[in-house]
Amino acid sequence: MPRAPDHDSISNDALDAARRLVRDAERVVVLTGAGVSADSGVPTFRGAGGLWKEYRAEELATPRAFERDPRLVWEWYAWRRDIVRGCHPNAAHLALASFAASRDGVLIVTQNVDALHVRAAHDVARGDARALPVELHGSLFRARCTACGRREPHDEPVDASSVATLPVCARCGGLLRPDVVWFGESLDSRIIAHAFDAAARADVCLVIGTSAVVQPAASLAAATREAGGVVVEVNPEPTPLTAIADVSIRAGAARTVPSIVGQAAHGAP
Repeated sequence: MPRAPDHDSISNDALDAARRLVRDAERVVVLTGAGVSADSGVPTFRGAGGLWKEYRAEELATPRAFERDPRLVWEWYAWRRDIVRGCHPNAAHLALASFAASRDGVLIVTQNVDALHVRAAHDVARGDARALPVELHGSLFRARCTACGRREPHDEPVDASSVATLPVCARCGGLLRPDVVWFGESLDSRIIAHAFDAAARADVCLVIGTSAVVQPAASLAAATREAGGVVVEVNPEPTPLTAIADVSIRAGAARTVPSIVGQAAHGAP
């Protein structure tokens, strides 16, 4: 299969190959990472520029940090929510939602917690369940009870002025925490099993905007490849998955994804 050159120019041959593979596939798994939300203005909250007050994400997104100071952790997540709430699904999110809602056999799996895939599903697919993503790492806009484990949507303002004002569970009164997977925690075994089962049965794994270094999500594409499927990668830079990709497109998601999945969504020849 042809590969695009390693710079931000798009090879028509690579695009044509990606369109054809996705269009002809019976089952497609789409794996997205932070890069799919880059054109929406969502920051990574990690690495360069990731400092909040005097803390870094790696210091706050841990069970130990929450046990030590839940008020501080909730304050940080409330700040993150406010930023992400001002962002909107971009052309890649919207195209993927339309694609997944238009046919059976498509599963969107995301490493992101920004809920932009969910918002896109409601914007263009009227909440069609087929367009809703598997959120491997949880969501900024859900909360989980530390006492009974109940999960619930949670988008209301958080009063982090004291521990006593933090959100509590409507069922048991236990302290709520953000429903995200923190450093040192395992992914939900049922969710990751569902994603890997779909990847192993997929004809195509379309990998968009992920550095492919966070496990176990980074191995989804390999599961498709090992089962005889093909891998299509969209990323401005090479990644560890580039070596197993049948098609690699060196460009951003919003620029290319609508072209790749648009024909497949509408059944164009």
